[in-house]
Amino acid sequence: MKFGIDRLLQESALRQTLKGCRVALLAHPASVTDDLTHSLDALAGLPDIQLTAAFGPQHGLRGDKQDNMIESSDFTDPEHGIPVFSLYGEVRQPTPAMMDSFDVLLIDLQDLGCRIYTFITTLRYVLETAAQFDKRVVVLDRPNPVGRPVEGLTLRPGWESFVGAGPLPMRHGLTMGELAIWFVRTLSLDVECEVVTMEGWAPMTGPGYGWPLGERTWVNPSPNAPNLWMSRCYPGTVMLEGATLSEGRGTTRPLELFGAPDLEPRKLLAEMHKLAPEWLQGCRLRECWFEPTFHKHAGKLCAGVQIHVEDGVYNHAAFRPWRLMALAFKALRRQRPEYELWRDFPYEYEVDRLAIDLINGSELLREWVDDQEAMPGDLEAVAGKDESAWILEQEEVMLYR
Repeated sequence: MKFGIDRLLQESALRQTLKGCRVALLAHPASVTDDLTHSLDALAGLPDIQLTAAFGPQHGLRGDKQDNMIESSDFTDPEHGIPVFSLYGEVRQPTPAMMDSFDVLLIDLQDLGCRIYTFITTLRYVLETAAQFDKRVVVLDRPNPVGRPVEGLTLRPGWESFVGAGPLPMRHGLTMGELAIWFVRTLSLDVECEVVTMEGWAPMTGPGYGWPLGERTWVNPSPNAPNLWMSRCYPGTVMLEGATLSEGRGTTRPLELFGAPDLEPRKLLAEMHKLAPEWLQGCRLRECWFEPTFHKHAGKLCAGVQIHVEDGVYNHAAFRPWRLMALAFKALRRQRPEYELWRDFPYEYEVDRLAIDLINGSELLREWVDDQEAMPGDLEAVAGKDESAWILEQEEVMLYR
């Protein structure tokens, strides 16, 4: 199959509208061609493209920052001599001076298919700014590696943040190109936005179900996104960023496992199976132990659970990571009501709202976990309604059938 960047490089007709324009690129480490050349280098090698600037989102253009909430600085690219502006440093939205450096912005970002992944918010911000400054945007589309499944609560009004760009569910099922169309429509943006679509994307076909497994190499779009299996788990395990349990940062399998020094995984799994076994389908859950080298519980032996989605048991349609992780929280709360579960710290620079609430786009998930009387059916009723509404809404912007 071909990604948007590959088509732009190979089909000169797609570059006709770029001739005579100053071109900027918004990219990150996974912005590579089919032969693993970084998109910035590939575009700079074309005689009919005038590259004048580049932009980097969270973690930087080249992936220079390992952990969350570590800002990047502007710099001059030593190879190409153009300014590289950080959209996760002093600013999150491009400044007027940045916008003055180009006529057309190419966006080549690999997403993970999850609302909280901040590249979605950066996409929204640059579209809004492009509308203000009458700049053209071209999205070079890439796969949603977790395909089309939809899951999770929709972000509620007033809960927008850098990890919540709009009223999306946790697993949105769209590509970056489709999301761009959705933002333009829902925000009523007066901006010229074009999508260079992929060829041959098959999100309903295994074994990749969204990612062309065996055909394209996986490159980390962020430092703790090391493989496809992590991306499948991420819409659930990302909630651990708002909890005291480790999500495996500081190990070789981040966001595929969870645990803590005082966790009792065997008892926890038994309670999860008792409460809602239907929420645990499509994967294997394995009791494990790990010692993070940094981040939460660094240097301490943690007992936990690893979520396995890489073998023949994996069922793409049945696997529901958001429900699985919500169930783990619920089981722990039922077994140990006084457990200090929710992490209270400035998450993405927000100080007045709990991280778990920002991640879920409302207090609903946390309140369900903490309510001793609430059962899985109560959360299912609310989430199911949100998911059904989103499935209808996303149909209007889908570019691939």
